Amino acid sequence: MTTPKPPAPTPTGEADRDARPGDGLLEGDWPVRATDTIERLVDQARSKTTGPAIVASRWIVYGVVAAFLGLAALVLLIITAVRGLDVAIPGDVWIVYLVLGLVFALGGALLWRKRAPGTTG
Repeated sequence: MTTPKPPAPTPTGEADRDARPGDGLLEGDWPVRATDTIERLVDQARSKTTGPAIVASRWIVYGVVAAFLGLAALVLLIITAVRGLDVAIPGDVWIVYLVLGLVFALGGALLWRKRAPGTTG
């Protein structure tokens, strides 16, 4: 019996892979490589699609929560101002309402004056 000759080296110095039995795609670590490839492709697709959507939805949720907390803080601040001014200014509470009304009206007029030219509303 004669022993088969090993495959001849290719110009790069490697033996021809198809010539050796058992060294093809069906042997070795192909399940690991296939799993890694699928996982890499799924991660790439996820990072390009759902990644930005998750980031945007987080910013929206945080913005809504911050708006509600800011609104609640503003209401509590106005209540505190009315009560504090009611104690500080002698007389009926309508004087406090008048003072705060003037402050808010002046603030609104100042903001109205600072608006961009050409905008109406």
